[in-house]
Amino acid sequence: MQTLTVVVPAFNEGTGLREFHTRLMAVFDTLDMNCSVLYVDDGSRDDTWTVMESLRAVDARVATLKLSRNFGKELALTAGLDTADADAVVVIDADLQDPPELIAQFVAAWREGFDVIYGTRSTRAGESALKKFTSAAFYRVMERLSHTPLPRDTGDFRLLDRRALDALKQVRERQRFMKGLFAWVGFRQKSIVYKRDPRFAGSSKFNYWRLWNFAIEGITSFSTVPLRLATYAGLLTAFAAFVFGVFVFIKAVFYGDVVRGYPTLLLVILFLGGVQLMALGLIGEYLGRLYMEAKRRPLYLIDEVHRASAEKRQ
Repeated sequence: MQTLTVVVPAFNEGTGLREFHTRLMAVFDTLDMNCSVLYVDDGSRDDTWTVMESLRAVDARVATLKLSRNFGKELALTAGLDTADADAVVVIDADLQDPPELIAQFVAAWREGFDVIYGTRSTRAGESALKKFTSAAFYRVMERLSHTPLPRDTGDFRLLDRRALDALKQVRERQRFMKGLFAWVGFRQKSIVYKRDPRFAGSSKFNYWRLWNFAIEGITSFSTVPLRLATYAGLLTAFAAFVFGVFVFIKAVFYGDVVRGYPTLLLVILFLGGVQLMALGLIGEYLGRLYMEAKRRPLYLIDEVHRASAEKRQ
């Protein structure tokens, strides 16, 4: 019989985890597969791990994995995918914004022959207009900058076939933008449109500052266009300076205008200094990523891992 593992990374999600598990188990009961769920605790500071272990104690389909500290969602997700061993793996968050009931449609599309099935959000309930706008803008900017086609309005909620999962496991870069990596592996992919619900409990762990850094991570992981833009900005600035120099020279020679140097000089210095610092910042972003990769540290460290009892009997 085919096997399915649902990987659920969680950080401080103890409040809503039981409700999520109830809905997920109802989905499992409708599938003619050997189903299990792997909960990954990303160094939570609340009772998330206690809740996970209590669920494992009463349900043979539950496996748990605890990281040694908070490594961030991308690495917690990587740990779960590395541990999962099934014919198909579903990635979903525990906040119930992505409905577990959609997994049945994912499985149906997978059996049609698709290797990756991802959920595309038609609406995003419970989020501010600013967050919706910035999220939509990010996906469209990535579409322009990256050679890897990144589906619009698509998060981590998806199903991966075994061969897509094995391909993803070969990618061991430390600076991980999982949405881009899911798209990068390719294979036959299909989108399923759904309405995203508000969070069942708690609050989002991503504020605007973290989202900004996440956007920079995504852009620098899958595009070198910013470096090219810095080059073009330097060329444009040099050309503008040359044109302005010719203009000043003509005015001084033919019209005898006195060049007022201090304000002009100050503006030019500030402008050029800003352009140079921007270019250095872009170079620093890419150089910093090379530095982190060169250290070759482990992507994550595991504190505890417990396999599902149902898996042990197979």
